[in-house]
Amino acid sequence: MFIDFSTWLKAGMDNGWISPPVCYTHDGIPMSITEDAEFTDGSDPCIHIIRCYEDAEQKEQIEANSFQTVWRNPFRDENYEGR
Repeated sequence: MFIDFSTWLKAGMDNGWISPPVCYTHDGIPMSITEDAEFTDGSDPCIHIIRCYEDAEQKEQIEANSFQTVWRNPFRDENYEGR
């Protein structure tokens, strides 16, 4: 079954799986009060972020510049069994 990106994103928000998209540059990372306090106190809570690409060219450019988007990806074809 194929659904478009907007429908997929809305399903995630409606089911409480994700936050609405925000801009890290202008809005900051969405954090709970506890995470914010931990971060302020010098801890480093892990907050997972998913980058949405505008197109295939931008994806390629970001992956070439940000190696963690490649090596942290557990859903690469050779790693992902649950398709």
